[in-house]
Amino acid sequence: MKSASLPSLRVEPVLRKAAEEVLQQGETLSSFIEASLRANIERRLSHKEFIVRGLASGERARSTGEYEDAHVVMGQLQKMLIEAKKKVR
Repeated sequence: MKSASLPSLRVEPVLRKAAEEVLQQGETLSSFIEASLRANIERRLSHKEFIVRGLASGERARSTGEYEDAHVVMGQLQKMLIEAKKKVR
């Protein structure tokens, strides 16, 4: 696949300096910008999907009249958080 370029980006010198100061060994400013762009796109897509799922869930609850108890949901989320923290360690 042919590569494409992005528009030139003008920034304040202080922002460029800050970006250069956080580069990892062997990393270029261009690769940092590309990685940041990819991460931001992924974050926005995840957010969009989250909103779609939430709206669908709300509509489903309204149409069926079946709602989850907040305390039950919070308990389930707490368990998920504990498990996720165990995996990180």
